[in-house]
Amino acid sequence: MNLGEYLPVLLFILVGLLVGVVPQVAGYLLGPSRPDPAKGSAYECGFEPFGDARMQFNVRFYLVAILFIIFDLEIAFLFPWALALKEIGLTGFLAGMVFLAILVVGFAYEWGKGAMDWED
Repeated sequence: MNLGEYLPVLLFILVGLLVGVVPQVAGYLLGPSRPDPAKGSAYECGFEPFGDARMQFNVRFYLVAILFIIFDLEIAFLFPWALALKEIGLTGFLAGMVFLAILVVGFAYEWGKGAMDWED
């Protein structure tokens, strides 16, 4: 095995490190350092933080977030299917309908179990 075959991989890693590290080091070295108490203040939400940063959230928050990601990704499968609908014919159309039926059944199950309700 010739080690010269790994040269493109090593160059790729080197360029990636340079692109990722050099601007950060340059910003740290060349950028001004003017500490100010206002820089550490809460400016996005308008009030000082309260409680512990590691406080627990309701599990429904995570459930809704995961459901959003799942349905968002599954919807992304529909775009290529819709664009190629003429080429795939009736078989492709029926396969897409089966896919959508499974999505609807899953959504109805989640709704029936109360996954979409915020109140307890």
